[in-house]
Amino acid sequence: MKVLIVYAHPNPQSFNHAILESFTKGLTEAKHTYEVIDLYAIKFNPVLSIEDLVKRSEGKVSDELKGHQEKISQAQGIVFIYPIWWYDPPAILKGWIDRVFSVGFAYMIDIKEGKAWGLLKNQKALVINTAGGMEADAKLMGSTDALKKIEDDLMLRFCGINDVQHVIFHNVVLADDATRKAYLENARNLGKTF
Repeated sequence: MKVLIVYAHPNPQSFNHAILESFTKGLTEAKHTYEVIDLYAIKFNPVLSIEDLVKRSEGKVSDELKGHQEKISQAQGIVFIYPIWWYDPPAILKGWIDRVFSVGFAYMIDIKEGKAWGLLKNQKALVINTAGGMEADAKLMGSTDALKKIEDDLMLRFCGINDVQHVIFHNVVLADDATRKAYLENARNLGKTF
């Protein structure tokens, strides 16, 4: 399987990067091929500009965005790895989604009929998050359910990817070494079974 990984963390020494390395190790062990789009490393511009909007109204996107769309189209699976900041993905990832998941590529809308449908043909998607807070607190506040509803249902499934898995590694800031090792092994296993 060909897998596209969209990675969003600015620090190459972060625990998110360790998760990325463990996950890709698992993919390699399972004989999958993969490509990583490291949004911070490529200095992706997350701002949806007036130029982007004008091109969209003409059914076009920039060459840069077309390149990202082609990578998505060529992958059987797409994976997102990023930290949860203020109950959302990092702004650079949100901007990537805003700019790349455009109408005509990721979804279509029939305004007259009031219908929308997804166009992405990827077989599956996986979202791997880290969170600073405790899992029990996130569940109590409803932030876990809200994040999964927005990312899994209102984005990925809306755009046509029905097989979506979402894993959150909680309390990474205060986690002990054993917990962190378990998270990394889980990430590796996710790669092996993707």
